[in-house]
Amino acid sequence: MDYRNPEALWLFVILPILIVYYFWRLRKTTGSIRYSNIALFKIIGIPKRTHLRHILFLIRLVAISFLILALARPRISSQERKVSTEGVDIMVTLDISESMKIEDFPPNRLVAAKSVVKNFILGRKSDRIGLIVFGSKSFTQCPLTLDYGILLGFLDDVEIGLIEGGTAIGLAIANGANRLRESEAKSKVIVLVTDGENTAGEIAPITAAEIAQTLGIKIYTIGVGTDNPFITQNTIFGKKRVPVSSKIDEEVLQKIAEMTKGKFFRATDKSTFEEIFREIGELEKTVIEVTEFTRYEEHFEELLTWGLLLILLEFLLSNLIFRKIP
Repeated sequence: MDYRNPEALWLFVILPILIVYYFWRLRKTTGSIRYSNIALFKIIGIPKRTHLRHILFLIRLVAISFLILALARPRISSQERKVSTEGVDIMVTLDISESMKIEDFPPNRLVAAKSVVKNFILGRKSDRIGLIVFGSKSFTQCPLTLDYGILLGFLDDVEIGLIEGGTAIGLAIANGANRLRESEAKSKVIVLVTDGENTAGEIAPITAAEIAQTLGIKIYTIGVGTDNPFITQNTIFGKKRVPVSSKIDEEVLQKIAEMTKGKFFRATDKSTFEEIFREIGELEKTVIEVTEFTRYEEHFEELLTWGLLLILLEFLLSNLIFRKIP
């Protein structure tokens, strides 16, 4: 509750002044009629009604209090919020080919990628996000959804071996574009995470990018891997790091990003990997518009009514039950 005219509450300082004046006047008041002998009045005693005459002053104080509150215009406010969002639809396409076992991102590239993608998902609020995994084939692990709990569950289930070896980048992009084809979101995005070059699939990456471009889909490409990749193998001398060959087709990934007005990134360690997803998150922000409506329910009428009724009550009591003679 608040008051439309809170300055009117200062009028309450009148009440203690009236109380002091009332009792001062009682002490100073003398009788209007003089009698030579008041012994008879002492025998009769003071009527009980006389002791109750102070109730008139109490009624007057309460009436004045109601009138002051009515002048202050008390009101109860209720707020409503209308939230409209212009979200982003994002398909994360994750490479799960055999090369994602490489351990230059501890414990390996896939586990590191899953961790970074998980943090990215948890950082979104009003966006639909889906997950596509690919090797030599591509399939939708989770369609676009706002239920991030289900999405994270599907992400946890991703592992190398779900799809046979190979890297079908073009097929993965085409699958993501198909999922976003009927989206009405303000921004449609594919985040492609891969550590290799296109070695499988019926669709070339550039052809798939052209399809995405036609559909107004932006593609952010992320090449994952260092210049010195390795895996750990057990030998007769114990565990040993063994260099492996892993080539990222940066030229194609850059061209895909440029064609679709996206951006190409290269992740060489986990910290840069996380920074890349933070940057994508900043580039693809959801627009949230909040409009607040405040309704006020005025209560001065009830207070004014009670104040006037109490004034009327005091007038009737003072002229009927507590009438003074003369």
